[in-house]
Amino acid sequence: MTFPAALKRFCVQACFSLLVLLGFCSSSSGTIRYEVSLAHPEQHLFHVTMTIPDVSGEVNVQMPAWNALYQIRDFSDRVQQVAAFAGSERAPIEKMDKQTWTIRGNGTIKIQYAIYWDEVGPFASQLNLEHAFINPAMILMYVPGRRLENVNLGIPNPPEGWRAESGAGVSFESMGRARKFFFDAANYDALSDAPIEVGKFEEFQLTGFKPEIWVVIHGDNWKRKKVEEDLKRICQYELKLMDGAPFERYTFILHIGKGSGGGGMEHAESTAIGVPSDENLPGVAAHEFFHLWNVKRIRPATLEPVDYAKEQYTRALWFAEGVTNTYGAYTLVRSGIWSKEQFYADLGAQITELENRPANRWQSAEQSSLDAWLEKYPLYNQPEYSVSYYAKGQVLGDLLDILIRDRTENEKSLDDVLRAMNSEFAKRGKTYRDSLDVRLTAEKVAGGSFEDFFGKYVSGVEPFPYQQVLSLAGLELRITERQRPTLWFTAARDAAGMLVVQSVTADGPAELADLRVGDTILVWNGGEVPRRTDRWLREQKPRDLLKLWIGREGKKVSLEFRLGEIKETFYGVTEDGHAGEKARHIREGLLHGVTRGGAVH
Repeated sequence: MTFPAALKRFCVQACFSLLVLLGFCSSSSGTIRYEVSLAHPEQHLFHVTMTIPDVSGEVNVQMPAWNALYQIRDFSDRVQQVAAFAGSERAPIEKMDKQTWTIRGNGTIKIQYAIYWDEVGPFASQLNLEHAFINPAMILMYVPGRRLENVNLGIPNPPEGWRAESGAGVSFESMGRARKFFFDAANYDALSDAPIEVGKFEEFQLTGFKPEIWVVIHGDNWKRKKVEEDLKRICQYELKLMDGAPFERYTFILHIGKGSGGGGMEHAESTAIGVPSDENLPGVAAHEFFHLWNVKRIRPATLEPVDYAKEQYTRALWFAEGVTNTYGAYTLVRSGIWSKEQFYADLGAQITELENRPANRWQSAEQSSLDAWLEKYPLYNQPEYSVSYYAKGQVLGDLLDILIRDRTENEKSLDDVLRAMNSEFAKRGKTYRDSLDVRLTAEKVAGGSFEDFFGKYVSGVEPFPYQQVLSLAGLELRITERQRPTLWFTAARDAAGMLVVQSVTADGPAELADLRVGDTILVWNGGEVPRRTDRWLREQKPRDLLKLWIGREGKKVSLEFRLGEIKETFYGVTEDGHAGEKARHIREGLLHGVTRGGAVH
């Protein structure tokens, strides 16, 4: 996956049906109605009116504490000017805690407030002169006891020339200059799972797909032919792999260009993706599109029902996210976007990531999943304190796939496990029991126990048997050591795409130069900040001078220091030229998605 490992994310599962109508006649189907004004977008304030019918005595409303990322972000800190009305009269309103308000009154209650957002998606919301991107759970309050009621969202009088699109079909009607967008959803959770793009965007349909797949693009650093070809290859392969579409209409909402951030967020009928250029798109898109099945429909029981108010713990992210990474890589190589050498290089990079983190020796894949909520803390993200369930899960997926193929003489694979879970759980509206049902399904497909494998490598922390398992697929793991430069600090992109210092090596040159945690790096050696500092480092030498301009407390500060040097172990995956026939067939199965007999599913 191409997005930073710190961007771990999640959004609610719901059977979702969304209708967008542009015209004058407001939908009457919404029990609880929202109106969101985009007036004065330069102020970055969404002005929200929430209408709640059938109130008897009092009603509580809450602002979600989290959404999209596995982080408590307390969106209520952006809320201002909260007022309530019963009819034309003001209603008593009292804030009860950081995210809850109580309003006293009867009949229909209206709540008005403004909320500030100007952060790039897909993990945030934004309103500016160029467009609006709305993650509904980040701007809309809800009634805790009435989340199952249908809802309606209206956007009146958007800026001239702006259109709207979300995760389902859209039709347009207008009369004169008055315009309004309407969004109807089955309930609050469904609306929360449908990000909305409003603005002057490019839009086109991917040809040859039924149901329809649409692409909406806000940005400038892309070419339609490349975007269209890459997305078509990805969608064609994954839809065939999983026996057809689970959606009625699907939308890619893409933000492409400088300052668009990096990463993607899955939704039941759409995805929102932010990348700096179309070159970065395939890796993210392959991952997010596969989430249509794995996590949005093949869903762990520990993530249901959604609790917007506090952390929601699960041991299944190694499978929900990590094995989705496995299939992101499979999709790219099997669809021809990647060469097999790129696939091997990616697998080697994931193993290198794991083995160079001391925490890999003590933090299991399940514990890494459970601890996802700690990722907003810089110390936790250090190699000594955590390992990525993306990387660990991806490698586990590859190893498990090889073992299934080996045990079944390459007649079955991990593909069959995903399809079986889709049939057994997703299509029946059932959730699965974290790692247990993954293991039981794999055992059913392979015809033998995987209890030892899951005990040692999923819930346990024994070293992965790389050489032993890879050899079953005619592959070798080659280990090399080399000296490389180091920055003396770590940094990660925030929701706005800015590079922010996460940690600084104690008593190192960066700390002695006064670099601090929380500094935002603005200028790097007199130019733009590199998108991938690890790639930049590969072209440098130890003791090269690094000059930075950083933002701190509203001021710009310059500092400089010399790069350090560390010894690092690198792992590479290559083909074994002496592999036997069975191993070669398994290797071809991994690369092309085939089983014995050469049939592609």
